[in-house]
Amino acid sequence: TGMKFRRIPGGRFRMGSSFSEKGRYSNEQPHTVRVGEFWLGETEVTQAQWQAVMGSNPSKFRGDDLPVEKVIWHDIQEFIRKLNAPIWKRFRLPTEAEWESACREGGRKVRYCNGKNEASRLEIHYGGSRTSPVASYSPNSLGLYDMSGSVLEWTCSAYTKSYDGSEQKCVVSASKYTLRGGSWDFGPWGVRAAYRSSGNPDDRFGSIGFRLARDK
Repeated sequence: TGMKFRRIPGGRFRMGSSFSEKGRYSNEQPHTVRVGEFWLGETEVTQAQWQAVMGSNPSKFRGDDLPVEKVIWHDIQEFIRKLNAPIWKRFRLPTEAEWESACREGGRKVRYCNGKNEASRLEIHYGGSRTSPVASYSPNSLGLYDMSGSVLEWTCSAYTKSYDGSEQKCVVSASKYTLRGGSWDFGPWGVRAAYRSSGNPDDRFGSIGFRLARDK
């Protein structure tokens, strides 16, 4: 498929947003979590990569190097099952805590996933009318592209309005899963590192995609 992965160091970091952060929501309670070392996709999964595995393309905005979207959570589990079948490496969605750790470049106190505290449309894809090719903007210091903006990204963690430990684990069945990163049609408030959204497993929208994680 040509997917590339970056090593994300493990460790403790402060998840959520400070009470003084502009644009914050009440579901972003600050708390300390620990994640182990793992690998994360350099970019969101593209339509060409999805097509190579699934033989179809559900996306609203078409283009081989555009992120695949309109993929429901269950479709992604089938994609992962097919990837895992012939090889030993274990692919999966990241947990919500892993996602935020990677977004924050290992846990830095920054507002956006490009390592900065101010949002610019020259550096983050938000406030637009459609998706753009992956890696159109500069990566963060871990080599990850489009962690802020582009498309919302599914995680494997059940969504809870108040953090209760669900953010640190994967579940196979939940009424809602956490979505992170914001989307191309959001304002700057919605592409912050701490921003949390949720989706039903069957939600299929042109603003939702994903990137894969891999255990070391």
